[in-house]
Order: sequence, then C-alpha cells, then structure tokens
Amino acid sequence: MDFYSWLQSANNPVKIVLDITILAFLIYKAYELLTKTQAVQLIKGAAFLAIFYGVAYLLRLQTLQWILSALAPGLFVAIAIIFQPELRQIFLRLGQQEFFRGNKNVRNIDFDAVLTAAEYLSKARRGALVIFPRRVNLKNIIETGTRIGAEITSSLIITVFEYDTPLHDGAMIVQNGKIIAAGCFLPLSKRQDIAKTFGTRHRAALGMSEESDALTLVVSEETGAISLTFEGKFYYDLSPDEAERKMRQIIEEDRGQSGGQNDGLS
Repeated sequence: MDFYSWLQSANNPVKIVLDITILAFLIYKAYELLTKTQAVQLIKGAAFLAIFYGVAYLLRLQTLQWILSALAPGLFVAIAIIFQPELRQIFLRLGQQEFFRGNKNVRNIDFDAVLTAAEYLSKARRGALVIFPRRVNLKNIIETGTRIGAEITSSLIITVFEYDTPLHDGAMIVQNGKIIAAGCFLPLSKRQDIAKTFGTRHRAALGMSEESDALTLVVSEETGAISLTFEGKFYYDLSPDEAERKMRQIIEEDRGQSGGQNDGLS
C-alpha cells in the first residue's frame, strides 16, 4: 500500500487525529467570535426553536410541526435581518482575523505615553481618539489616515491633538511602540441606546470596538472625560489610574490566552 492510499484509509490514526484537531480548532474559533459579539442571542433563539421542534417531533404534534416547518424559512430570514449588525461583525472579524498568529498584546510602553498625553489633553479640554490594535488587522482603517511611523511619545500625541492640525479630528493608531497613523476615520456605532450627549468621537470609539477587537481610548472635548471602549463595551469617565488598571487587565488577559508568552512586552 502506497503512502497516499494509507493516508486515505478510513482507520488511519493520523487522519482521525487531524480531523478532530481541525474540527476542534474551528469550533473554538467560532465560539471565540460569538462570545465577542452580541450574536450569542442569535444562538439562543435558534436553540429555542430547535428545542420546540424536537419536542413537537418526539410527541408527534403534527400541527405544531407543520407550523414550525412552514415558518422556518421566514424565521431564518427574519433572524438574518434582525441580527444583521451582529452577523456583519462576525464576518468582518472572520475576514480580518489572523488565525495562526498569537495575540498581539498591547505593550506597556504604548499606553503609558498615551495616558500621560490623555491626562494633559483632558485638563486642556482637547479631544483625542487613540486605537490600540490587537489581533484584527486594521489596514483598511490605517489607509484612511496619514501614515506617520514615528516613535510614540506623549509630546507628539499632544501636538497632534492639542492644536487644530489637519489630523486632530481623526483617530490615531498606536502599535508596537510606534504611532502608525493619525487622522484615521472610524466606523460609527449604530446602536440606539447611546446617550445623545456623546459626540462623534464616542460613537466612533464604540463603533471600532464593535467591528474589531481593538482597545480604544477617547478623551471628550466637552467634558474632558477619559473613556475606554473594548469588545462593544463602554467604560466612561475613568480617572487616569482607573484607565491604566483596565488596560493592564486587558494585557493580563491577553497573556493568559497566549499561554503566558511575553511577546516582547516590557
């Protein structure tokens, strides 16, 4: 028997292990995507309908079976419409996810300089919006702004946001100790439960957290409040110390998920 025939055989242990490993990897990635979006509600709804259909089938409730069978196509279309933002978010992440790379942890040096600048800008009532990419590729966002590629310093961040420069209204992308780009345009959140007092910066920060796994720091121009958005959640009006603790918590979670690997963190 040649190697190819042996590999194709049904009882080949290598084939069985490979089959199980790939399936487990896909299930894990699907779970990871679902837990980071609001699509868990979609799964709960589908499971609820499946349970009803199963009960109807086991008890031979023909009328209920007929109704559910007739409604099923329409229900799937309705679910797709109702959960369109969540489904879009899943496919966006699926297309941008770097599956075979470890977590890109946010480095201490990145947010230390940003927090120093944010505290100054907060007191000066100057708005700011800084993005810390993690695993989802933000190339499409970076291309909307101006590439900088400079070493990150609080002075440079303040210079961009404090004065009325062409870049101060957009977002700054910070990664691996460098300011990658500034003046970037972000997707705005379409959520209806956002306070009307929040301006475009806050909606853009929340929108970024809904469509990627990036961590976003935003400084309000009106109130000076420092806030964070992450995985669709909004942490509003934090003190610099509270913001730092939250960012360090995210770093520790990243390290735990990557098996404790340092990835060059300081």
